[in-house]
Amino acid sequence: MRLSARSEYGLRALAALAGREAAEPVPLRQLAEAEGLSEQFLEQIFVELRKGGFVTSTRGAHGGYSLARPADEILVFDLLETLEGDLAPYECVATDQPECQQVPFCVTRQVWVKLRESMQQAIGTMTLAEMAGAPSRQTVGH
Repeated sequence: MRLSARSEYGLRALAALAGREAAEPVPLRQLAEAEGLSEQFLEQIFVELRKGGFVTSTRGAHGGYSLARPADEILVFDLLETLEGDLAPYECVATDQPECQQVPFCVTRQVWVKLRESMQQAIGTMTLAEMAGAPSRQTVGH
């Protein structure tokens, strides 16, 4: 299973925002330049992140993007699912799929289930703050 550039770019840009939580909104152009990313591609990604409730946008001369909530409340797993869809390694174990009729006979399903569970366990509780190395609210006295 491979994740797309959408996930890498989205996580990189959000990590940059996480380091600036209390600052003014950051223009997308500035994020793209700082991370060496395509502004147009990042714009498409941020549309999805805004719809997912991870960022807010501000229009105008001092506009840009900000995190919609503190980085220590944003789970990396949720970000990846917003950008990629269900992270199931195989369609039959995706959460939005009806159970496959082959389940009683399928010898590989247990592999896909275990792999999805392992991914959930590995990054299911990792926050954007942890990923970005940003201090959590608890460590800065909040």
